[in-house]
Amino acid sequence: MANVPMDAVQSTLTMSTKPHPQPTTVRQLVLWGERQLREAGVTFGHGTDNALDESAWLVGSAIGVAPADLESQLDRPLNASHLAGARHIIEMRIRTRKPAAYLLREAWFAGLRFYVDERVIVPRSLIGEFVLEEFQPWIDAGRVRHALDLCTGSGCIAVAVARAFPQAQVDAADISAEALEVARINIGAHGLEARVRPIQSDLFGALGGERYDLIVSNPPYVAAGELASLPAEYRHEPELALASGADGLEAAARILAQAEDHLTSGGILVVEVGNSREALELRFPLVPFVWLTTRSGDESVFLMDQAELVRQRATLRKPLEIPDCR
Repeated sequence: MANVPMDAVQSTLTMSTKPHPQPTTVRQLVLWGERQLREAGVTFGHGTDNALDESAWLVGSAIGVAPADLESQLDRPLNASHLAGARHIIEMRIRTRKPAAYLLREAWFAGLRFYVDERVIVPRSLIGEFVLEEFQPWIDAGRVRHALDLCTGSGCIAVAVARAFPQAQVDAADISAEALEVARINIGAHGLEARVRPIQSDLFGALGGERYDLIVSNPPYVAAGELASLPAEYRHEPELALASGADGLEAAARILAQAEDHLTSGGILVVEVGNSREALELRFPLVPFVWLTTRSGDESVFLMDQAELVRQRATLRKPLEIPDCR
């Protein structure tokens, strides 16, 4: 899923000429960068999903133009400083295989800009699309007063939820103290210190008896075998935020087992599980997960309401042998 807003730029560039050997305009430089990235075989998926968008993002940053504004600048002449800066960042992307977000110290999520570095994974959760839709029709937006972003990382989902539900207080929980340092930067940058509370917690461990109308989570969900084969770009991200046991379900299964105790009546749980969807359905074949569909047709985010979690309590808790102490 591409998060960087480049749709208009891609359409304009696709209809243009081939890359120029000596770029003199922004357009030519973007096309030159696309060719360099494609021929070098870099891997995308950290904000863009193709070489053209990635090049446009890198070039735009080098010349000081935001992605959404780049289309109007495509025929702008280049000066020596901008040309050198763009070439350097593209060459860095190829040589280091670091995601562009780490090189630029920025990522885009749900239409918002965030600071990121190697302390957190690069924001790319499919949940962002559903946040913008206020999780309709699954919950009345007006009733969301207390929300939780579990495994918050950079804080991007927590911030997006706070923007989508302006009446809500949002807790942003993560096991990593380093990740929470980044989350605090983003909470402050969006002016949400009064409404978004960062909490260090191993899933629900430090949340006590807190209950929420909405719990969202993009937890670690990469299976051990898949982790070993990830492209170089992914190995720059913290393994703690990716790895989740042999089948990728260690975190998701714990969330399912415990979420009931932290949801209000009528509250909903929304969790992304990526490629581990099949393993989840095999593990819980009788659980009626509701799979949300993105505009691109992806279905790796499930939703479950509090009542269904109660009905499925025995099934969801048995594999983890979590005692019911009530």
